Amino acid sequence: MNNIKVAAIQMVSSTHPDENLETMKNLVRSAAKLQADWVLLPEYWPLMGKQDSDKLAVAEPLGCGPFQQALSELAHECGVVLFGGTVPLKSRELDKVLNTMLVFDADGERLSCYDKMHLFGYSGLGERYAEADTILAGQSVPSLRVDGWGVAQGVCYDVRFPEFFRAQLPFDVLMLPAAFTYTTGLAHWELLLRARAVENQCYVVAAAQGGLHESGRKTFGHTMIVDPWGEVLNVLGEGEGIVTAELDVGRLKSVRARLPALSHKML
Repeated sequence: MNNIKVAAIQMVSSTHPDENLETMKNLVRSAAKLQADWVLLPEYWPLMGKQDSDKLAVAEPLGCGPFQQALSELAHECGVVLFGGTVPLKSRELDKVLNTMLVFDADGERLSCYDKMHLFGYSGLGERYAEADTILAGQSVPSLRVDGWGVAQGVCYDVRFPEFFRAQLPFDVLMLPAAFTYTTGLAHWELLLRARAVENQCYVVAAAQGGLHESGRKTFGHTMIVDPWGEVLNVLGEGEGIVTAELDVGRLKSVRARLPALSHKML
């Protein structure tokens, strides 16, 4: 396991998939020019619809479709491991999609496929969200190692469930695409990311949607990379952009050696 450079991309996705696709490509290419080894995209990068049901029209079968093809080709073109945020995939229920993170290696081969398990629901302050109305929950998380690093996977609302990541131990880095609302993000986003980093003594790489969308929804942004001691290494408040940081093996080992909490875990 060697040090690697990671990039997390922030977008403000529109209601136009073709436009979002071009924005995504440009940002990944820019991340590659910054010499990133891994690149993480945000949740819902292909579409932030005016209605939650809009994503049904663009859902792809696993293994084919313009979103998945673009991710595979771009990973190969740029020579990066591309954690493809989330893409809507067709599910066994016609009125629901899977909200899926796909991972492609530098040869363009798919390494992993994780369907979001915890579905966000919130009502208050004039807002209401119910992902379960249009998304079918996933059932399992695949084990993943990339470049010698153990990788935990989660999507957005998953971050509120610490036991979900404990079940994935051992791992060294947690990859989390998200589209936190402004209300919940302002209250809890950084707190939750730093808590997951500290309790699992791991790096956390979180790529977010960040701004005002055509639907009127406002996402919190603050794409962030956190180290195993809970220190924020880099953050982007709002708007499109890229944050980068080095995942340092020495730092990871030092934190775990000085405070061997993972070896003290009883349950």
